[in-house]
Amino acid sequence: MSLFEYPRPQLVRAEWQSLNGEWDCAFDDARRYGSPDDEIEWDRKILVPFAPESLASGIGDQDFHPCIWYQLHFEPVRRGERTLLHFGAVDYAARVWLNGLLVAQHEGGHTPFCADITDALTAAGPQVLVVRADDDPADLAKPRGKQDWLREPHSIWYPRTTGIWQTVWLEPVAATYLHTLRWTPLFDGFEIGCEVQAAGAQTSGLSVEVRLSIGDKLLADDVYMLVGQEANRKIALSDPGIDDSRNELLWSPERPTLIDAELILRDGQRVLDVVHSYTALRSVSVNRDRFMLNGRPYQLRLVLDQGYWPESLMTAPSDAALRRDVELAKAMGFNGVRKHQKIEDPRYLYWADRLGLLVWEEMPSAYAFSPRAVTRLVREWTEAIERDYSHPCVIVWVPFNESWGVPNLTAMQAHRNAVEALYHMTHVLDATRPVIGNDGWEASATDILGIHDYDGDPQRLRARYAVDESANTLFDRRRPGGRILTLDGFPHRGQPIVLTEFGGIAYDPNAPEHHTWGYSRANTAAAFHELYRALLQVANETVMFSGFCYTQFADTFQETNGLLNADRSPKLPLEQISAATRNASA
Repeated sequence: MSLFEYPRPQLVRAEWQSLNGEWDCAFDDARRYGSPDDEIEWDRKILVPFAPESLASGIGDQDFHPCIWYQLHFEPVRRGERTLLHFGAVDYAARVWLNGLLVAQHEGGHTPFCADITDALTAAGPQVLVVRADDDPADLAKPRGKQDWLREPHSIWYPRTTGIWQTVWLEPVAATYLHTLRWTPLFDGFEIGCEVQAAGAQTSGLSVEVRLSIGDKLLADDVYMLVGQEANRKIALSDPGIDDSRNELLWSPERPTLIDAELILRDGQRVLDVVHSYTALRSVSVNRDRFMLNGRPYQLRLVLDQGYWPESLMTAPSDAALRRDVELAKAMGFNGVRKHQKIEDPRYLYWADRLGLLVWEEMPSAYAFSPRAVTRLVREWTEAIERDYSHPCVIVWVPFNESWGVPNLTAMQAHRNAVEALYHMTHVLDATRPVIGNDGWEASATDILGIHDYDGDPQRLRARYAVDESANTLFDRRRPGGRILTLDGFPHRGQPIVLTEFGGIAYDPNAPEHHTWGYSRANTAAAFHELYRALLQVANETVMFSGFCYTQFADTFQETNGLLNADRSPKLPLEQISAATRNASA
């Protein structure tokens, strides 16, 4: 098991220190303790970054634990002029003390946060890091995704994730350093947008050198003066003009060309900071009824991926497991995934960037509507977009799914306002990607119309979306889940239509039927293959669809509707799955 890969792949420094490993731990169900001064009874050990509900953590306790404390004694391997402490994700609200001093507070279970701990470090001896994580299992007004609010997982919800579940790490930096980096591919002008922001004591006389290359070929080597601590520039690439040569520079699942980047922050000739990164040149958009990749219509073949593992829950057991998931999706004939109700670890996005896999990013839902719930959602969604904006694999943002958290869209204007506000806010934060306001049904503001239809009869599914029926007629009718597809005032305007959930065939010959769940069922491998092939044929051949997303990638706890078992072993030969996915001969 490897837990020590660099956790922030698009802003990499040579010096860093993982704090993953064995920590002290204490459950505080009654919330008896308020700070480390309260003489906490450290009565167990936990393997960070695995949640205590997981077997991988060494605890494996899936009972309700609304508050958990962590403690680590550590020695910094190296100290810079400043030392930063990073948390990849802590579910849900975190408070962090170092040597008794409160150094950080953060709310939001799926996004990172950082603290400058320089002034809290002691001159010598072990440093004492304490974290309190509060995560009320009954709170339905916070973004929680697929985490069950009942004691035992039921239907389509899974075990909870409490506390630290992504990497904790230290980073020594200079007194002034590169704080944020944002890449924007500008396909039409064959340019790369580069935004950098420095942090620290110095606010004048700073410059940044940006070197872009592919292999041994240098594409750009430019120096920009920072205005205060910021620079925002467009870097022109040489456009070969000819399609074949042009395509060699473009990123796609078929040819995932990445552009390596080195950035050097200077004060005059003095080097303050050096970071390594990467970007890519590609565009995503919609044009009439088609999804477009790099200016050409592109058929989406996606698979819904929950991002859970049997023994480690939302945390991957290793970086190799994340890479393997990307490889398996491609081996099964898909060109993308819809990461469902989860902001995935940046290491997964790194492998999707490097190996070539499209990713739809979806905000984990709350399940009760209130101003507080919307405020929480907006804050965490903003942080997620900021974290993942520069990944070329991310092609669509989805703030809501199936009206979860906004259950009265047909009747309550406030619920509609929430969806429309998040749609427009997402476009403000990122003007380069399509946004689906609410995926599945009851669509209002959206760039793509997503339909969820789990009809297990391929012929009935084909007839429902036949080309001899206009889209407007289709949208006027009631559809799966008893929901209308578009809300009043938001008729179909010609946007691409994607079958964003379908299939869900349960097949597990080793489990009793009453212990498993799916939308339809197959009892033999042959029957599973035939039904999958027939459903995928409909999805591929229906002219109305600009793409599809099959449910789902792997079995997830009681849901046995994966193409893979929970351990990622395939239920059918991979080449057989791939042929059916691509509607090709086996």
